[in-house]
Amino acid sequence: MIRVLFLCTGNSCRSQMAEGWLRHLRPDDFEVYSAGIEAHGLNPYAIQVMAEAGIDIHQQRSQTVDQLPESHFEYVITVCDHANDVCPAFPAKTKFIHHSFEDPPKLAAKASNKEEALSCYQKVCEDIKQFVQKIDLILI
Repeated sequence: MIRVLFLCTGNSCRSQMAEGWLRHLRPDDFEVYSAGIEAHGLNPYAIQVMAEAGIDIHQQRSQTVDQLPESHFEYVITVCDHANDVCPAFPAKTKFIHHSFEDPPKLAAKASNKEEALSCYQKVCEDIKQFVQKIDLILI
C-alpha cells in the first residue's frame, strides 16, 4: 500500500476532504492520512458536503503532523499554499506534491445564506474529487 498524507493549514476542510475521497475511491491501494500545521477541528460544512457525496468523514479527526500515528509517507500532498510554504521536514525519500485548492471558509465568508455557503464547500469538494480521481497521474 502507498502511504499518502494530505497536509493543509488547519486540517479542517481541504485535507479532510482529500483523505475522505482517496479512502473512498481507492481503499485497497492507499493508506491515507491528513494533518495540518495546526488542528482547527473538523468543519461541519465539510462533513455535510462529503456526506451529500456519500462519504462519511465525521469520525476523522483534526490533527497536526506531530499527532499522526505514523510519520513515514511515500507522498505528502500539500493542498494549500501556506502548508506548502511551512511544510515540516519528512524523510528524504518522501515525495512532495503541491496542489492548492481554494479555502472553503474564505469563499463562504461572503455568502448571504447557508445554501450559498454550502455551495462554496461543494465546489471545493468537487475540485478535490477530480484531483483525487487522477491520483495515478499525479503520483508519477
